[in-house]
Amino acid sequence: MVLEKRFLIGSRPNSSVKLAVFIPAFNEEATVADVVKGVRLAVKGAQVIVIDDGSTDSTAAEAAKAGAKVLRHGRNLGLARAFSDGIEAALKAGADAAVCIDADGQYDPKQIPFLLEPIAKGEADIVLGSRFAGEIEDMPLQKRWGNILATKVTSLLSGLRITDAQTGLRAFSKEAMLRINISSDFTYTQETIIQAAFKGLRIKEVPIRFLKRRHGSSRLFSSIFSYAWRAGLTIIKTVFYYAPMTFFSLAAAASGLIGLAFGARVALNYSETGMVSPHIPSAIISAFFLFGAMVLFVSGMLANSLNASRRLYEEALYLAKKERYG
Repeated sequence: MVLEKRFLIGSRPNSSVKLAVFIPAFNEEATVADVVKGVRLAVKGAQVIVIDDGSTDSTAAEAAKAGAKVLRHGRNLGLARAFSDGIEAALKAGADAAVCIDADGQYDPKQIPFLLEPIAKGEADIVLGSRFAGEIEDMPLQKRWGNILATKVTSLLSGLRITDAQTGLRAFSKEAMLRINISSDFTYTQETIIQAAFKGLRIKEVPIRFLKRRHGSSRLFSSIFSYAWRAGLTIIKTVFYYAPMTFFSLAAAASGLIGLAFGARVALNYSETGMVSPHIPSAIISAFFLFGAMVLFVSGMLANSLNASRRLYEEALYLAKKERYG
């Protein structure tokens, strides 16, 4: 197949680039060893790090036997924390670039060199392996539509054209690793993209093949609805942190439109009869939402001022990490 020739059989990354590949894992004893071995074959010389997020099976032992360095959480802290610890481990290892790949075996490690190429050429800071631009062997319909919807929302809020915001295979330059700070306690996928957009980091996508899961089921969420709820909160919180004026302006606009809609009825009746009394409930609702719009707008201005302090803090954190990890 053309896809196989192009995206699964490639040259090794530039040997002068020190690479770390980290693998967040939770109860993936059946697949983690194969993923580690696949990574070691695909990118020779890369340091492979497995972040065992409180697994209750033999995930850590299987990863270590396959040749990975294993970092263990005493209990399950979530994918976002495992990702953050993976980034920190890559920086401590002195990596110039890092790749994050899921431990479930649905992403072929042979595709890693193709994600590293735009970083090595200086064309991108973050490279996403897009399943929807490539080939999907198997994905349940509800997850497919859930991924598409979340990607549309992420693209809209970030201002970027993204085809797969939830991909579990992505590469990062050192600059991106130093700049990204995950605040979510659930997932890193959408937040890294939205943060990157607000911080001026360059994002590129390359098509990949997404394989059928051979063992077990997703460890991240019990249902598409719980994932959508928690991922949605993460997206809202990220926009609130990095673009508070946009967040409050949208809320103020929505409140204002509702107020105007109710107020129009009152105004029309008043212009015809000179009376408000038949529509007093509508007048009260209109006043409530219009006042709410004003409060939200003022809150946005205050939050935007506080955001300047947050940017200064993140810049100081970036400089501290840059000095520490060189």
